[in-house]
Amino acid sequence: MSDLEVRQLRYFVAVAEELHFGRAAERLGMAQPPLSRAIRELERQLGVRLLERTTRQVRLTPAGEVLLRDARTAIEAVSAAGRRAQHAGRPAPGLRLALKADYDAGLLPRILSAFEQEDEAVPVELLLGGRGEQAPALREGRADVALLPEPFEPRGLDSEPLLTEPRLLAIAANDPLAARSSLCLADLRGRTLPDGGAAEDGGLVLGPEAIRRSTRDLAQIFNLVEVSGLVWFVPDSLARRHPRPGIAYRTVTDLPPVTLFLAWPQDSRSPAVAAFVRAATAVAAEVASPAPVAG
Repeated sequence: MSDLEVRQLRYFVAVAEELHFGRAAERLGMAQPPLSRAIRELERQLGVRLLERTTRQVRLTPAGEVLLRDARTAIEAVSAAGRRAQHAGRPAPGLRLALKADYDAGLLPRILSAFEQEDEAVPVELLLGGRGEQAPALREGRADVALLPEPFEPRGLDSEPLLTEPRLLAIAANDPLAARSSLCLADLRGRTLPDGGAAEDGGLVLGPEAIRRSTRDLAQIFNLVEVSGLVWFVPDSLARRHPRPGIAYRTVTDLPPVTLFLAWPQDSRSPAVAAFVRAATAVAAEVASPAPVAG
């Protein structure tokens, strides 16, 4: 078997994800006949059937399912290698830190200050994005380190937990539930989170649609909570930084806490990344175990 080409993998992934040759060809910006020939040639090259084709549908075979998973990883790795090489080739590459605004448990200023004291310190570029975007940015070579709350897909990443903190319910101040000082998840049955999830599930399940919706900024989300009947779970540190007259923060007794992680690519050999990890973990340890007050 000869080596596969990235082009072949891209063609196959498009067909496997669309399960329709016409839509896949349109997505790739090519005609359907050469795409069909390319997939047949790939199957001949591998000696296995990747797709079951009928007049009505296209389905993945077991071999196709395996190739789809591995092809995505391979394409991602190739793209990441190119981006990392371009970044490393800059006169002053710096360190790219991915995070969602205000999802740093209040640690970011102290981490940046501690990092500046490291011998390997370089300028830090903040890459702000929506919830769920940080791990892909690391795998795709668009970021060097990331601060991100759980849950996230750990594939290809190393990570360290920094801080675990409670989450509070953000609810419109004039909502009847806001009159109660404490709630449980069952009280939120039928309520919806800004990402479209069910509030009673606790808000720790994140799908592709939720990731798309979570790119809204904080002001937009707060406005939705104030006027549309949505509720939102926020880390305690974020609630303390964003008091609003139209929002009430309430304890939900059975709402799981959230842990903030620092993550970086598993194969990273960057001294700057290592220094940032040292600085961040040291700051987190200080916050978790504050120095005793002298008597």
